[in-house]
Formats: sequence, C-alpha cells, structure tokens
Amino acid sequence: MRAVEIVSPGSLALVQDLGRPGYAHLGVPPSGALDVAALRLGNRLVGNPEDAAGIETVLGGLTVRAAVSCTAAVTGPPVAVTVDGRETGSHTPIPLRPGQKLTIGRPASGLRCYLTVSGGIAVPPVLGSRSTDVLSGLGPSPLEAGTRVPLGPVTGVPSGADVVAAPPVPSQLTVPVVLGPRDDWFADPASTLNTQWTVTAESNRVGVRLDGPPLRRVSTSELPSEGVLTGAIQVPPNGLPLVFLADHPTTGGYPVIAVVRRASLGALAQARPGTLVRFRASL
Repeated sequence: MRAVEIVSPGSLALVQDLGRPGYAHLGVPPSGALDVAALRLGNRLVGNPEDAAGIETVLGGLTVRAAVSCTAAVTGPPVAVTVDGRETGSHTPIPLRPGQKLTIGRPASGLRCYLTVSGGIAVPPVLGSRSTDVLSGLGPSPLEAGTRVPLGPVTGVPSGADVVAAPPVPSQLTVPVVLGPRDDWFADPASTLNTQWTVTAESNRVGVRLDGPPLRRVSTSELPSEGVLTGAIQVPPNGLPLVFLADHPTTGGYPVIAVVRRASLGALAQARPGTLVRFRASL
C-alpha cells in the first residue's frame, strides 16, 4: 500500500485539504488548511492537484517514514527539513525511498508547516473533504505515532518551477478588513480597529484571539445568532476581538465589526502569540 507512517506527530499534526465549504446551513464549518497558499504550493511541487490533502503541523516536530518511493515537499514558513538526518531544505521537491525518514524542524517564525506527498493523503473523505475539523470533530483524528497514512495514486510530475525562498513571517501585521455588518454598534470602528493588538496564546484553528484596548460599544441591543464567515471579527462582551479561522462556528451571537479579506487569512494563521496586529479598513 502506498503510505507514509507517522513516527512522531510533533505538537499537533492534522490532515487538511481545501475544506468542505457549502455546509454552513447544516452547522458544518468550512475547515481546511489555514495557510491555503502554502498547501497549494506544496501540492504543485510534488505534482498533485492543488486541492489534494496534506499534513498541517504546528511548530514542526513531525517525522514520517516513507513506505514507498514518493516525492515530498514542506512549505509554510522557512524551516529545517532533514531526510535520515541530512539537511534537504524546505520549499523544494524531496525524493524519498522506502524506509527513509523525513523530519520537519521547528520554524524560527510562523506556526504552521505543510507536508505534501505525491499522490496526496488519501484518508476517506467526509462531506467531500479529508480535512480534520477540531470544532465539530469531523474528518480524521489528529495523527498519532504509528499511524500509517494512505497515499493516493501519483497523477502528475513533481516540479521545481515553484521553488521559492520563503520569506520570514513578520512580527507585525497590517491586515485589510471590510467594515460591517455591525460596525455601527461601535464607536469610531475604523480608528479603533487600527490600534495595536497582540495575538494571545488562546488562539487556535477556531480563531485568533487578540488583546489590547477593549472596543467600546455604542449599541446595547441584544443580537440574535446570525451567520458568520471565515475572517469575521467578532467582539464579545469584554471588547477584545476574535478573528474566526477555518474551524469557526457557523453562527454567532456577538456583533461582527468587520471581516478580514481572504488573502490575509494565511498571514493571521501563521501569527504566533505576541505578534502585533493592526486592522486597516477598506472599501
């Protein structure tokens, strides 16, 4: 069987593809890779379709053993990658022979690296996706040592055309947002969002929690639960914003002051605790 074996999962290793959008009416989050661009790049490097499933790791530490000859790639922030102890580098196709072990180190910046393998991770799909959803529990369980992860058939040729030097993840982010739908519930929303926020350690795949000067509400109305999108900035009673990521609930009972533009979600997903964030309102 085409497969890789998990020797060590590191702190957290999850199977992720591009998610299962379109099921919000059933209460199912979209899920999927938080840094979509990194997963797409990794799949191109190993000859997969861009929507193939890979493995998302948090702060590295993942080691896998190839059961068959295959090609792997590691994308996301710059990180040390070794094969049987030899340095190979990230963001490039890596040929593996049966029995060889690939290890992802700890990135100096950023949070999430992506391991893609030729053929793609071929665990059974749930609602059309192989992604693990940590909020609802849909999809495969977090990967554990000793798990053999199946691979699909090879469909393309690995390519070095996309090899790039991954830029370091910045310690400060300026994130474009679109105000609304409840920005009129807050005093001067554009200016107050543009203050300096700090990513907290309570952040996860559900959302990025921020600390800073609490946002002041001018409306004391009660809000019935309403649908929320990935990237929605929800403001709970303490006034400290929460940016929803891919495993967010599909409804929320607190006002959404703005929504992060989709192109910036990957940068937020790579933001470690302590990262400084400002939001810039745009039309």
